[in-house]
Amino acid sequence: MESPPTAAPSGSPARALGGKYLTFQLDNEEYGVEILKVREINGLLDITKVPQTPDFVEGVINLRGKVIPVIDLRAKFGLSRAQYNEQTCIIVVDVGMLMGIIVDTVSEVNDIPEGAIEPPPSLGKSVDTSFILGMGKVKDEVKILLDIDKVLTTDELVELQNLDNG
Repeated sequence: MESPPTAAPSGSPARALGGKYLTFQLDNEEYGVEILKVREINGLLDITKVPQTPDFVEGVINLRGKVIPVIDLRAKFGLSRAQYNEQTCIIVVDVGMLMGIIVDTVSEVNDIPEGAIEPPPSLGKSVDTSFILGMGKVKDEVKILLDIDKVLTTDELVELQNLDNG
């Protein structure tokens, strides 16, 4: 007996949200990205600044001969910047291209069942939450689960692709 298809938010295809998420901290909040999007985790590497890029673009790194753009998620999310330290990590994710995201610290991998994920809160039309998959409940904590493919706009991704091609 087949179970009925799950309803998807208006206009988007149904997507199973349950699964493994790499969790990390930004400004004392816990976030998560789907583990299948993560290619590797590095400590802070030498970042080459690139002029005339958006404020959240930290620069590029050379990862085994490949130039990869790196963004500071704190800056992208409008949080105050922090001093980088030995806990700071670059998570390399695949968003159709490889991109590094700087986070305060990597926490752990959590297996979050679909039933423990709630839709993102409605914060009004002026607040864009399209990049939030949902709110994952793990024990007594809530993790903000990111749709890493939607953290950057198409225009921002094109700009980053130009960094790693040029």
